[in-house]
Amino acid sequence: MTPTAAILTIGNELVSGDVPNSNAAWLARRLAPLGVSVRLTAALPDEIDAVAEFVRAEAPRVDFLLVTGGLGGTPDDLTREAIAAAFGVPQEEVPEVAADLRARFRRDPEYAARWAMLPRGSRPLANPLGGAPGFALENVYVLPGLPSEMEAMFASIEEEFRRGGPIESWRRVYRTYESVIAATLVETGERWPGVLVGSYPSFGAGGFTVEVVESAIEEGGGR
Repeated sequence: MTPTAAILTIGNELVSGDVPNSNAAWLARRLAPLGVSVRLTAALPDEIDAVAEFVRAEAPRVDFLLVTGGLGGTPDDLTREAIAAAFGVPQEEVPEVAADLRARFRRDPEYAARWAMLPRGSRPLANPLGGAPGFALENVYVLPGLPSEMEAMFASIEEEFRRGGPIESWRRVYRTYESVIAATLVETGERWPGVLVGSYPSFGAGGFTVEVVESAIEEGGGR
């Protein structure tokens, strides 16, 4: 079976629409070449109970749950607390991480050291472009919300997610109506059950068009 993932982005600014939720789309695009199919993306506000409930419900249903956001030091950065609550464990300072943060942030070392209070049993993930570390606990991976930091951290660990062959996509735009090609799309799905077929109609200056997207696991890929 194809390995699966869910992506949770956390932040009041995402739920309100004040900030585009670009992290989920970026991660989904990066997971597909690694052979991982994203089954769910969601955004939640900075609320411990809501995040903990989501993690408890969704982590057992997928191979990987990726969480982004809420790792800074302001009052609304509650992701560490929420993940600890989800797993029913306390937060503990990771000494080597705290020492590194104190050494790097000499203007306010104790403020930075609070980022090292991770849920018990977590594996710290280094932040190549920032301060607050990420962490992994069982199949839950927690990354920063700032896109540049999130992308750099994921790039440093992405081989941990590689499973089987990549999920390849083929897409083409046709000048037609969706109703005209609907039967062909149904036949394609019936002849090749392992291929996911999607069609996306639109109307622009050139008239009606339909973008057809087909996705499948590349045979012979992987390790």
